[in-house]
Amino acid sequence: MSAVDDAVAAIRAGEPVVLPFDTVYGLAADPNSEQSVERLYRLKGRDATQPSALVARDVDHLLECVPELRGGPERLVRELLPGPLTLVLPNPAARFRWLTGTTPSAIGVRVPDVAGPTAEVLARVGALAATSANHHGGTEPAALDDVPDDIGSQAGATVDAGRLAGVPSTVVDLTGDEPRILREGAVAAADLLRRLGASVRST
Repeated sequence: MSAVDDAVAAIRAGEPVVLPFDTVYGLAADPNSEQSVERLYRLKGRDATQPSALVARDVDHLLECVPELRGGPERLVRELLPGPLTLVLPNPAARFRWLTGTTPSAIGVRVPDVAGPTAEVLARVGALAATSANHHGGTEPAALDDVPDDIGSQAGATVDAGRLAGVPSTVVDLTGDEPRILREGAVAAADLLRRLGASVRST
């Protein structure tokens, strides 16, 4: 079996895996299984009150996962994704509540601009729950060697794609009247807000 086969098998078995994204190495699991996401959180050492992203293979599949995004937010989603962004969007049906932390009315979503093995994994599983493959508060891993040993050894599979950019996604909250940058990362806040036609307003 290839590394992609191993990763897909592990995800389907409910195990978290380490994958290279378009930003950093991530820890990913089946987003449709609350137990799988709980295992991911335990391995990372992340509190369940903290949200994680829903990562889809493409925008169309994202809209299948969260159909309430059709219409209103869809235009922005298609304008901004794929790319190294996490969009926090309204989640009126409280879907994937085990990914949304203390705010089930909002969900963070990603469609990474990624090729190679992770694109193959996403093509086969459709979507993932994902966060960076480090301990909570640690440095985001740019290479597989940067992933903490206990995370790498306990993951169901690991996929190596060499050194990545090492800068996490920029997180923008689009649930309010104006966009708010929650974390500046791979996309400069000023550039993103300019694209959105908004004045710079960050937290």
